[in-house]
Formats: sequence, C-alpha cells, structure tokens
Amino acid sequence: MTGAVADVVPTAPHALTRAPRESLAGRRGADARSPWMRRLLGVPLTAKLAGANLFVLLLAVAGLVLAAGRPDHLDVWIVGGALALGLIVNSLLVRYALRPVWELERVASRVWAGDFGARVPGSAVADREMTRVGRTFNLLLDSLATDRERMRTLAMQAVRAQDDERSRIARELHDSTAQNIAALTYQLAAAARQAGESGQPELEATLRELREQTGELLEEVRLLSHAIHPRVLDDLGLVPALEWLARRTREHTALEVQVDADLPGDPADMSDATAAALYRVAQESLRNVERHARAHVARVTLRAEADDVILEVVDDGRGFDVAEAEARRPGMGLFSMRERLGLVGGSFEISTAAGRGTRVRARAPRDSFAPRHTVPFSPPASELR
Repeated sequence: MTGAVADVVPTAPHALTRAPRESLAGRRGADARSPWMRRLLGVPLTAKLAGANLFVLLLAVAGLVLAAGRPDHLDVWIVGGALALGLIVNSLLVRYALRPVWELERVASRVWAGDFGARVPGSAVADREMTRVGRTFNLLLDSLATDRERMRTLAMQAVRAQDDERSRIARELHDSTAQNIAALTYQLAAAARQAGESGQPELEATLRELREQTGELLEEVRLLSHAIHPRVLDDLGLVPALEWLARRTREHTALEVQVDADLPGDPADMSDATAAALYRVAQESLRNVERHARAHVARVTLRAEADDVILEVVDDGRGFDVAEAEARRPGMGLFSMRERLGLVGGSFEISTAAGRGTRVRARAPRDSFAPRHTVPFSPPASELR
C-alpha cells in the first residue's frame, strides 16, 4: 500500500532543525584553523579542564623538584601520589560541577525523541549557574507541555466539531435528501405507468429512463451519506461498520477485503471516540490501498489486548517509503490518523518498504475515559508530571 499515514513520534528529524545543522556544518567547513587545533578544541570540556589543571600541577611539581635539588625515591613517590590524588579530586569536582550540562543534553535528546515529560534533575553539588540553566530549561519544558495540552484541546474540539458536522450532513442526506429522491422515483414510476396505459409509449420510455437515473442518484446519495459518517457505526458499533466498509470496498473496487474481528465482551463498552478513530484509520488505510498500493487483498484485523483495542490493515501491495510519502504525498492522511489516535491516547505505526506489502497498526484504549458522544483529551502521563 502506498498510502496511509499519520503520527506519535517522528521517524526523521524535523525539517526545521536541518537549517541550523547545515549552517553549523557550513561554519565547520569554513574553519581555517589547522586540523590539530580543531581536534584539540574538540576535546570534551571535562578533559580540557582536567588537562589544564594537570598541567598546572605538573608545573608546580617541577618547580618543587628544581628548588629541592635531587629528590630521593620517597620524595618522588610522595609527589607522584599527591599529583594523582589531585588529578582524581579535580576530575570528580569537574564532573559534579558539569553534571547539569550532561543532564541537559540527555533531557534534550529525550525531548527530541518525543518524551516531553523528561526534566533535568537537581544536584546539591553542581555549580549554581549551571543549576539555574537546568531549572530554566525545565521551566521551558513545562511551558511547552502546557502549550501542547492547549493545542491538543483545540485539536480535540476541532475534530469533535468536524465529526458533529459530518454526522449532521450525513443525517440530512439520508433522512431528507434521499427520502425526497426516493419519493421522486415512485412518482416517476407511477407517471410512466399512466403514460403506458394512456397510449403514450415515447413519454413512458422517457419517464422510465428518468426513474432509472433518479434511482442511481439515490444510491449515490446514500453512499455519500455513509462515506461522510456511517450511521451503522453509531447504531451497531465498530465491527459491523468495518464489515460494511469492507463490503462496500469489494463492491466498488477490485480489492478483496477481509475482516477478522475478535473482541471479547460487549462491543458497546468501547467509547464512541475510540470507535470513530479506529474506523477512520481503517477507512483511510483502505482508501490508500485502493489508490496507491496495486494490491489484490487487504485484511482488516480487530482484536483486544489488555485494555486496548488493536486495529491492523495489511495488504499485499507494492509498499512505499514512509518519509518520502509524507513529504511528497501529504494527502495520504498519515498525519490525520496519528492525530486522531493521539487524541484518544492511542498510537499509530506503519511497517512497509518499497516492493513489499504494508501493515498499518493502530492501538487505542477501549475506554477513552470520556462520556459517550464526546471526543476525549488524554495527554500522555509524562506530560502530567
């Protein structure tokens, strides 16, 4: 499948960070210093400080030796031991003083990987200025977590508003527009019979043709209504909705879709938000298979694992490169699928490669801890620390 989408942790560095890195590489390339000088300056800060202090100690020892004349073996051992002890103590002090710098790097790497709950720990022996840097960084991360929560809340509201509008439009199409078209087909059929009984064959043929076209229009409106928001999802639940989606895909494409659902317990226990998110993932995934994968068979699997529900869509298509697809074909819906699952505390994974099939795997909590008919906001526990 060459499609599918959206997402919880980026698989590649963000584009916004490439410019600073490229700029840094450019500055390195333009550095006119000699290679040995660049290597010397590239030594870790701890080694620089320890080396500088060792050099000072060596000068002090050399001065003492010169002042004392020819030292005996005991003096040499005493001076050597003092030198080693001074080096060890100095290294330990430097290590503890610079610990916030290493912690800052470690936490920054974790944040880069998506762990926004990471924080720089405090240290009683670290340098006060470095400790303040760590505290400032923690405040920055706290502010970022608050902003992320606010953005998730706004996204939740936007998704909920979108789903409500989809439901309203689908209901109007099904209950109003489709019913009016159905009534029109009956009227055309009755008019065609009357025309035939009154000896007007040409009018009868025209009316029957109009009735057939109206019937096709009615079917298209019903399909559109279900595509916008399937009522079977609200009325019967996720499993019947997936079976309806598979049947509709088989009827209108050359793709053979199989559904294998194994959900113990009452399917109605699943929250509406989780059911809607998983259905949209299945819908978008099958759409991508149909459009891009050149596949013959797609299998939709739904199963329970602990308190989660896992949806998998596997196809036998040609596969694709995820990073390239997200960059060149944003319409594949990968981002929207990740975001929908993220709003219910779920996750999203794609296993694929060019020339192989594709496996889309979505995990979401069975109960999203939200009332029925609401889209919940469940930030990761790491953001609540």
